Amino acid sequence: MQKVKLPKQVDPVKSANKRSEYRGVMATADMPRLLESVVNVAEEVDVEVKFLKDEQGLTYFQGHMACLTSLLCERCNEAFEHQIDVSFCFSPMQSSEKEDDKVELPDIYEPVEVNDHGEVNLLQIFEDELILSLPIVALHAEKDCNQKRDNMSFGKIEPVNERPNPFAVLKELKRD
Repeated sequence: MQKVKLPKQVDPVKSANKRSEYRGVMATADMPRLLESVVNVAEEVDVEVKFLKDEQGLTYFQGHMACLTSLLCERCNEAFEHQIDVSFCFSPMQSSEKEDDKVELPDIYEPVEVNDHGEVNLLQIFEDELILSLPIVALHAEKDCNQKRDNMSFGKIEPVNERPNPFAVLKELKRD
């Protein structure tokens, strides 16, 4: 199957009415924040996305993304490969809606803001999801890491000199 570039902007309501499905790729060269967060990343992110309406009539889009990245291990400072697999489910919301008029979204949907033309920026949303899926602390598996636990030094905490208790005088008064 041939890889097709996905659109960067899309109208989720129109796409949901058409029950559109996209399978393709997005270039990581267009994702500068992701590029800053990793050592290396594949040139393309594989993306599948479906635009649908639920039983309540709410528009949503869901799908899956996958790509291979290289991260820097914070224990041994060497690069290692990390596979990113992300599933998502978003529902578009107008930013101009008043608090009284807002529809309460079910928990399975993550709200995403549409622009003045009713479109969402898929590139930005997907970049955000990829960044959020990165580990907080990038580490090799302990067995694969060159820095072994036995070679690490954690230091020892010296006991703190005890200061005299300022209420010790009151203790002496209480004895009488």
